[in-house]
Amino acid sequence: MATVELRFSAQPEHVRTARLVAAAVARRAGVDEAVLDEVRLAVGEACSRAVGLHRSNGVTAPIRVALTEEDKAFSIEVADDVPGAAVADADAAGVPVTGGSAVPAEDFDDAEGEDEMGLAVISGLVDDVEVSADEHGGVIRMSWPASSTTTLP
Repeated sequence: MATVELRFSAQPEHVRTARLVAAAVARRAGVDEAVLDEVRLAVGEACSRAVGLHRSNGVTAPIRVALTEEDKAFSIEVADDVPGAAVADADAAGVPVTGGSAVPAEDFDDAEGEDEMGLAVISGLVDDVEVSADEHGGVIRMSWPASSTTTLP
């Protein structure tokens, strides 16, 4: 299993770079060309959501993105450091949730429901999506089938 890790400050202009890196790594991992636009869009939504959460909640830690080539699959995890936001938004958007528990909405700023909409868009783009959270923050994990025998460096 090969993994590429990306960390960037919570600035909107870095989301484009994350999308480009995700598409390049997905292509190398063997994700079908027809699906690469979905990968770019889903990563863009997940990273934009994380950036928005960090900025609206005053979190200065970097956004973390892990791109992993697994056996016949390619997965991406986008992690934020806002406790409970991922679970509360995922519940509202109807996305599967593992671990953690929702915190009261007043305990974090979700940019007036935009995060819930972002998760709904991601779930529409990605068949295999999972949201988890704990007291340290949330993770959106997305995966796609990969057929290549090429491995990441």
